[in-house]
Amino acid sequence: MKIKHWLMVSYFIVMSIPIIALYFIYTSISNFDQKQDIREYVDVSNTFSDLEEVLQDGSLYDIQNQKNYDPIKELTSDSLRITLFRHDGVRLFSSPEDSSSPQLVTEQLDYIYRDLNEIKKNHRTYSLKRPVFANGQLVGIYEIVKGREEWISGVHDRSLIVFGTFSAIFVLTYLVVLILLNRKLNRPLSKLHTRMTAFANGERMEDPEWSGRDEIGELMNHFEKMRKQIEAAKEEVEKQHREKDFIVASVSHDVKTPLTVVQAYSEALLMNKTLTKKEEEEYKAILFNKLRFMKQMLDELVIYNELQSSQMIIELVEVDGDEFFEMLLSGYEEPATQQGVTLKVEQNVDGNLHVNAKQMIRVVDNVMANGIRHTDVGKSIWLGAFSSDANLPTWLFPAFIDELHRWRSKGTVILVQNEGKAIPHAQLERIFHPFVQGEEARGQGGSSGLGLSITKMVMEQHNGKISMWSEEGKGTLIACWLPERNGI
Repeated sequence: MKIKHWLMVSYFIVMSIPIIALYFIYTSISNFDQKQDIREYVDVSNTFSDLEEVLQDGSLYDIQNQKNYDPIKELTSDSLRITLFRHDGVRLFSSPEDSSSPQLVTEQLDYIYRDLNEIKKNHRTYSLKRPVFANGQLVGIYEIVKGREEWISGVHDRSLIVFGTFSAIFVLTYLVVLILLNRKLNRPLSKLHTRMTAFANGERMEDPEWSGRDEIGELMNHFEKMRKQIEAAKEEVEKQHREKDFIVASVSHDVKTPLTVVQAYSEALLMNKTLTKKEEEEYKAILFNKLRFMKQMLDELVIYNELQSSQMIIELVEVDGDEFFEMLLSGYEEPATQQGVTLKVEQNVDGNLHVNAKQMIRVVDNVMANGIRHTDVGKSIWLGAFSSDANLPTWLFPAFIDELHRWRSKGTVILVQNEGKAIPHAQLERIFHPFVQGEEARGQGGSSGLGLSITKMVMEQHNGKISMWSEEGKGTLIACWLPERNGI
């Protein structure tokens, strides 16, 4: 439940509970008072009836000695008062006696004759006034007043019960609200505060166990999502720092040997005047090759850094597959011939694709240079491109066909296969990492170690992929996959 809804419901409940409690308490006490009132009225009526048998004696309403009223006085008590009036309003007797209030005082007739024959009830007493007749003549009026001590005591007790019950309900409601607030707000906020503090201090944290769907739960989930993103970005930055440190070390290692050669041969050309013309030409050729290798390494390092930092956003254009790949796969006969290997080219691509021509030329250049470099003299290398609906070429090594068939689904593939020394499986898994190459190739001017890494990043920017397979005694296959447009 959302916190705003929960607070609205809680507020309604907190406001309603005291009102409902008061209603039930009031109803219960009212029912009790009604029963008590009926019982009390019956008791008072019986008491009044018993006294009326004595007070209806007409001889009591003549002026006489007060001692004659002693039997009446014995019927009275602190909670029962009897007053006798003559018909003309003279008060003949009143109990209990009050020395400050003399007898034989004439009362107002309006008061004496008001509410005759009616039991009157107020907060503290019941009262009854009745006339007394003798020989058909009104001779007097008596008034009986009975106190309601039991009812007053009950009111006091019930007031305490009401106050105590209401206080208990209020305290209980308050405690329940505190517990719910602590569970709904304080505890989750405390957990969030603890995790935020730990995150700010760089402490490692396990994934939390909460499933709240309210605003705090959403805030917690958002914080966890943000935390994971920040940690992932931090790990990526650390990875890039480690990778850059590795690149610097690798570049230093790979450049050291050609620089040493350049320095040695440059010193020989500058200082040694006994070199023959042929030796000078050889030294110059060596210097040219080493400098070209270092320039290639620096160029590829710049490209790799741009691709890795996402500064280079390649623009894809729609091309005709057949024409594009006919152009893309041409021009590699000369490098293969110079290496002494046989090149076979085949393509079967139709439909249109979205590519960046310049970057795809770089991809094929990289994989072909890598393939030719690792193909021994007299061996063969194959280059081809095939749509997803085209048959795979017959020159593929049988060990690669099934897996390649599954891997190339819904895409056009560029294949480079050579006959050469197999790549160990452990190295095959890392082959597209920067500067991963055989130690025998390091510093020999063959490769910068970044070509396949650049190729992988370019393919990923084309929403494609790249993979490599290798088998002992056969050779190695590199495959680049490009997504085809729908309907092709």
